[in-house]
This record gives sequence, structure tokens and C-alpha cells, in this order.
Amino acid sequence: MILRYNLFTIIWAAMIMLTTLLPSTSMPSLSAWELFSFDSFAHFFVFAVLTFLMIVGLIKQYTYPRLRHYAIRSAFLICSMYGVLIEFIQHFLVYGRQGDVIDALADTIGCLVGIVLFKWVYIW
Repeated sequence: MILRYNLFTIIWAAMIMLTTLLPSTSMPSLSAWELFSFDSFAHFFVFAVLTFLMIVGLIKQYTYPRLRHYAIRSAFLICSMYGVLIEFIQHFLVYGRQGDVIDALADTIGCLVGIVLFKWVYIW
């Protein structure tokens, strides 16, 4: 059941992994200022969506009641750690890419925005 309700989350997470681990030669060339602002916004956006999808999926599933009860905390922790993991993989395993603390921070802020978005849509 948990996979059924988190299918969109898994697909979105796979898309994030695929796009963030592309070699730097396949990335569009932009000036440093454009790259910083676009890159941070992209990290922010995709992790806000990922967190939102994960919270919805965890709340809808009934297989693990503890995950359902702590859906927001669990989604924040999992998504934030996923962002940090991607940055470590970029830094240590992908040739031509390097992990960035600013990207990990943008991922975490995106996770917080995903929580606010969820509360705005479903609770308030």
C-alpha cells in the first residue's frame, strides 16, 4: 500500500536523482549569477514538490500508522537527507560535478516550503 500512495513521490525522486547527477557537460552554460539563482530556485522548487508529494502519500497510506501519524516530520527528514545525499554523490562520485552547501540549503528550505504548501492546501 505504501508504494501505491507514494508512486508519484518515487517517480519525482528518481527524476531529481537523474537530473542532478547528469555530467556538467550536459548542463546549459549560463553566467555565474544566472546559474546561482536558477540552480538554487530549481533545488528549492523540486524539493518543495517532493516533500509535498511525500506528505500526501504518507498520510494516505495505512500500512504504517506511525509514518502516517508523523508524516510531516518523516517527509522533512527523508527529503532533507535525500538532498544532502545527492550533494555527497555529486561531490564524490560524479565526474565534473561537485556538491554544494548552498544547494543542500536550498533543498532544505524547499522541504520547509513543501510543508507550508501542504498545510496551506490541506489544513488551513
